[in-house]
Amino acid sequence: MTDVARRAGVSTMTVSNVINGRSQRVSELTKLRVLETIAELGYQVNITARNLRMGRTGVVGLAVPGFEPGYYAQLAAQLAERFEVHGLRLAVERTGARRTAELDALTAARLSSYDGFVLSVVAGDAADLEKLHVDTPVVLIGERAVPARFDHVLMDNVGGARMATELLLRRGARRIALLGGQSGDEESMPQLRTRGYRQAHEAAGLPVADELVVRSEFASPDGYAATHALVERGIAFDAVFALTDSAAIGALRALADTGLRVPADVQVVGFDNLEDGRFSVPSLTTVEPGNAAMADAICTLLVERIGAQPSPVAARVVMPAARIVERESTRRA
Repeated sequence: MTDVARRAGVSTMTVSNVINGRSQRVSELTKLRVLETIAELGYQVNITARNLRMGRTGVVGLAVPGFEPGYYAQLAAQLAERFEVHGLRLAVERTGARRTAELDALTAARLSSYDGFVLSVVAGDAADLEKLHVDTPVVLIGERAVPARFDHVLMDNVGGARMATELLLRRGARRIALLGGQSGDEESMPQLRTRGYRQAHEAAGLPVADELVVRSEFASPDGYAATHALVERGIAFDAVFALTDSAAIGALRALADTGLRVPADVQVVGFDNLEDGRFSVPSLTTVEPGNAAMADAICTLLVERIGAQPSPVAARVVMPAARIVERESTRRA
């Protein structure tokens, strides 16, 4: 940096301002001269040395249950883009939806590799998390209850599922199969989305047939198997609401294989608004839960926490109301 400053006839602070993105403090002419000198001398910032000096690794971690269904892969891609703008790389870990793996991800030894960490909580609970002593900035995502001392970002699962079910009811469906449904009082994704499904039926004065609430996992093969099983068992249904787009895409394949037309015979709605749904045949109607806003919120919170001294008060951020993206798998009004 001293060599660049000497050659360009400026101070080392001016060079530092240019290479660290603080060029608003430098005139355009001076900035251009510094950049040209950097190119001439082949100067490169030593990121490792900078991070050691600042006590940083330059890496943010993300731990998710897995990469199927596709929601987590899409989330990782969105976060990687956003963190890159701040000079941070994203490393992704897989917990397998295991409680022990989620807790292990938040141990001091694991977190020492990261400047900040994002954990999708699907198996652990508030009591488990309360026992942990965490110094690294952490943002938790998912629907499960977490201690108030953690930053928490979550989506409106109940509202989104209710909207999806209401759409199908408005389009004439009366026997809606729910793929991945679970009853209960836990704050988990399948139970919250099942709650929204039931609320829509109650508001319409319609009963829910127990055989239409189908427990399954959430990847495409799971949606395929669950839908195929319904047809084989002779259970009548005129719509499918799958709790993920991945499962919905599997359902589309099963309906095609069993000779049922979409949407003429069976309408299909998913949840997550994955890119894949735009290219299925027919294209998939889905719930958009605020994917971009969620990635923005996670990135903004974590970047703020990484740079904050002392740690600020924890935040709980709920995404704005979900919306329906109508495509070819549902009938038009």
